[in-house]
Amino acid sequence: MSTQVNRQIVLAARPHGDPKESDFAIVEGALPVPGDGQVLTRNILLSLDPYNRIIMGNANSDQPSLNIGDPMFGFTIAVIEQSNNPAFAVGDHVAGMSGWQDYAVSDGSDLRKIDPEAAPLSANLGVLGMTGLTAWVGLTKIINPKPGGTLVVTAAAGAVGTAAAQIGKLRGYRVVGVAGGPEKSRHLLEDLGLDAAVDHKAPDFAEQLAHAVPDGIDTVYESVGASMFGALLPHLNLKAQFAVGGVMSQITRTQAFEGPDRLPDLLRAVLYKNLTIRGFSVPDHFDSYPAFLADLAPAVAEGKLRYAEHIVEGLENIPASFPEMFQGRIMGKMIAKISWSPSPA
Repeated sequence: MSTQVNRQIVLAARPHGDPKESDFAIVEGALPVPGDGQVLTRNILLSLDPYNRIIMGNANSDQPSLNIGDPMFGFTIAVIEQSNNPAFAVGDHVAGMSGWQDYAVSDGSDLRKIDPEAAPLSANLGVLGMTGLTAWVGLTKIINPKPGGTLVVTAAAGAVGTAAAQIGKLRGYRVVGVAGGPEKSRHLLEDLGLDAAVDHKAPDFAEQLAHAVPDGIDTVYESVGASMFGALLPHLNLKAQFAVGGVMSQITRTQAFEGPDRLPDLLRAVLYKNLTIRGFSVPDHFDSYPAFLADLAPAVAEGKLRYAEHIVEGLENIPASFPEMFQGRIMGKMIAKISWSPSPA
């Protein structure tokens, strides 16, 4: 065996607000040993997601949290190192959910073989992974956007947002992306080819939004929450639809936002504009994975669906890098690349 140590990142403390480096600890343990019917996987890429903050606890979510000392959950791309399972061979690349660690043992039920020649391995954690599935489910299973209508995507420069915006373009919608800062707006227009981009950090955000949606808004893919809905509300068309895939602005809060109560405005709009607002949990749609891949994998292979990545080099750098996700500095999918070298024989 190449090494006898397995590093894991565990939850060391529950965050208050945004996560910080000291909320994590790196521990070392013995290499896991696969039993009958099992395989030993070595992680090479780890997905870093807002969901990880939710399960750390003290978050505005109904999701159960990890216990202190538990390994961090995460989606992974791995290589089979040992196999006692005839369905997998040593050297196979697999997508799984083995978390923030170097090695894991699995019976294979949570693993999906991937072809490293079909697309970059990292794409299987992003646009062809849970990130892309989240966007696809929202615009395919949750709501039925109006062909040719205006689709607004919030957090459009983020991993899910870029996927949702481009799915909209592929389906012929007029797509407006909302993001923070001029560089993200430039990315949406020049790199992703959206029809309009709106900078929610700009002083003239309201004016930019009104100019970007002259015919109103038919569909929203929402990942922000809080004040964003209030900004969009005046521009919603009759029978507008919302797919709520996340509330990024609220997941670190445990108390209500200060400010005016917009709930009466929302309920009035739901009634008189006949709005459809639906949230969803992606794990409820794992059975859609084959249909999702059949739909989007060709677009990725042909370069019609582009994606940005923010790579963290090394498992040991995750605790310091993960908090950056909540500071508005990350564009695209955040992925950790696990450095590894064999121990002397």
